[in-house]
Amino acid sequence: MADQLQQVEKVLPEDIARTFEAAINVFQGKTEHMDDLLKNGGTLLRKVSKNFTSTQMILAVAALAVVSIVVVKKVADAQE
Repeated sequence: MADQLQQVEKVLPEDIARTFEAAINVFQGKTEHMDDLLKNGGTLLRKVSKNFTSTQMILAVAALAVVSIVVVKKVADAQE
């Protein structure tokens, strides 16, 4: 049990900053940063998932899904 606790990766401020920066870029219409947002968001989610309850995990994944849907909708509207 103690070995498992030591293996948990700590969330660094850089992880949060990279995810936030990618999210801002995507919301500003720079869709080329969508891959960065998904990659950084997934990494951040993986790191914190060990500390989340199942309800918190479901809400985190739902939040990621909502952000993805909003971005896809904005891109679709911009192309019309």
